[in-house]
Amino acid sequence: FSKIYTFVGLISGICVIVGTVIGSGIFISPKSVLANVGAIGPCLIIWAACGVLATLGALCFAELGTMITKSGGEYPYLMEAFGPIPAYLFSWSSLIVIKPSSFAIICLSFAEYVSAPFYPGCDPPIVVIKCLATAAIVVITTVNALSVKLASYVQNFFTAAKMVIVAIIIVSGIVLLAKGHTQNFTNAFDGPPLSVGAISLAFYNGLWAYDGWNQLNYITEELRNPFRNLPLSIIIGIPLVTVCYVLINVSYFTVMTATELLQSQAVAVTFGDRVLYPASWIVPLFVAFSTIGAANGTCFTAGRLVYVAGREGHMLKVMSYISIKRLTPAPAIIFYGAVAVIYIIPGDINTLINYFSFAVWIFYGLTVLGLIVMRFTRKGLERPITIPIIIPIIVTLVSILLVLAPIISAPEWAYLYCVLFILSGFVFYILFVHYKFSWAQKISIVF
Repeated sequence: FSKIYTFVGLISGICVIVGTVIGSGIFISPKSVLANVGAIGPCLIIWAACGVLATLGALCFAELGTMITKSGGEYPYLMEAFGPIPAYLFSWSSLIVIKPSSFAIICLSFAEYVSAPFYPGCDPPIVVIKCLATAAIVVITTVNALSVKLASYVQNFFTAAKMVIVAIIIVSGIVLLAKGHTQNFTNAFDGPPLSVGAISLAFYNGLWAYDGWNQLNYITEELRNPFRNLPLSIIIGIPLVTVCYVLINVSYFTVMTATELLQSQAVAVTFGDRVLYPASWIVPLFVAFSTIGAANGTCFTAGRLVYVAGREGHMLKVMSYISIKRLTPAPAIIFYGAVAVIYIIPGDINTLINYFSFAVWIFYGLTVLGLIVMRFTRKGLERPITIPIIIPIIVTLVSILLVLAPIISAPEWAYLYCVLFILSGFVFYILFVHYKFSWAQKISIVF
């Protein structure tokens, strides 16, 4: 089979976006965003601005996705705009760092929330968290390798489940505001002076919660009527997430001052303990649903990147195989899950988030720059959707800022190592793609 069977319609497309974006980020990032800006008012503005940026970026990807209707997200776009080397560097970085680390971060968050109720008053043992995270990866990988339809049903279910906890938090906050709990919003903009570095780092953390806005482009070939459903899913899905995120943060601040939120070990759990007791156990349960749904959406989409890279000859040929019985890119999904398990072993959430965000915005910016370039170099390509060119220009400039901000504000050798690791893909490209060493081809034939 040269193509995966089409199963994903508009509703499932919206669920992929909402289900992948709303995961662990909204329960982890509020503290980091607030810590950088120092006041409630700027914090809420940052959350809304991150949603606007994610929407603008997704609109750029909508034009790319309807112009180049191949699965694999940024990979085919970089291939068309800049040629095989940048596309390979993206696939190299994504397959080995970006996508598996994201999968690992989400599953570690899931494990923390699942294990927390069993260890009241103390942190769960690291070995328990990592074993649960590994089990989650294995289960999700298995589901996605078995059936596209099953994975879509699982995604739809967990998206519905996570919207329950989102609704509970939002409604509770609105009720408290109606009862007059507005004292924390007085003098909401009183805080330390804001710097460009602080604002950039706040965006950095907020955008982690929005990451996934481009996930539908990884399964363009599996969308029914992508010219219609891709942009509609984006226009409906991401603004919906933005509204939810702003309202969730408003709800947090109805029961916690800025200082109390910064001191909280788990913001959503603290909110549940103060508002929903004795039913506060609902919060960690549904947060677990939210994270597992995000992990499923990430696996569902990222496995297609491995598949497309294998199809283009940038990975072992076995990665491009489709299961005849299951109609899924099973080898690619299994490979993706295996690499994510490796990241579970030594990794922790904060470290993985920092380097994931730094690496991913390099390629977001490069891909959107490719859209601008192709306006001049690929004028003959059909564009069912054409957005104003100012939008990709803005997204490209912001991407540059986001990449440079952590280096300028908090320089660390690790960022240099990250860049060197990305560039090390040149070595593998020359040896295994350009020259195509015979032993690598023999491995593909064996499989």
